[in-house]
Amino acid sequence: MLKNWVVKPVRLPLVRRRCHVCSSNGFRTSGKFRINANHKLIDVWLLALCTSCGETTKLTVMERLNVRSVGPELLDRLHDNDADLAAELLQDPAMRRRNRIDLDWADAWRLDTDGSDHLDRDVADVSVHFAARIPVRPARLIAEGYGLSRAEVEKLITDGKLVSAVRLSGKLSDDFTFRLKR
Repeated sequence: MLKNWVVKPVRLPLVRRRCHVCSSNGFRTSGKFRINANHKLIDVWLLALCTSCGETTKLTVMERLNVRSVGPELLDRLHDNDADLAAELLQDPAMRRRNRIDLDWADAWRLDTDGSDHLDRDVADVSVHFAARIPVRPARLIAEGYGLSRAEVEKLITDGKLVSAVRLSGKLSDDFTFRLKR
């Protein structure tokens, strides 16, 4: 029987970017936007606070865009400081490249398993779904889901008792399945 695991975000990730005041590397965003309209042009920034000194930085979302080219639904979400929109924008590779930022997902996600009834079976098929593009090592997910150490998971992989169509080393942020034979 196929079990479904879901990797879900529990908060917005930390933004890795150097603070120009204290040289810290972490900014926390609460999902608040700053909007500036000048005649027919609009600028939008996502605000983030330095985790060390509290200095505010602005991450550019839109720059010098004609107001008519922005949909009314999007404008409403920006005015309402929609946290889901902030999460979507943070995961946009173009925005990360434009602002020269990286995301730190440490302690910002959790693994939801379908309970522990799969732990006592000899063979278990598990499908892992990512609710957001969170880069995580599959060995870490499997270790957390089964209550094993990462060394035990690595041993299962080398012994051929843990198999998958994808590489289980490195980081993944796409859905995958694996089979564990005990």
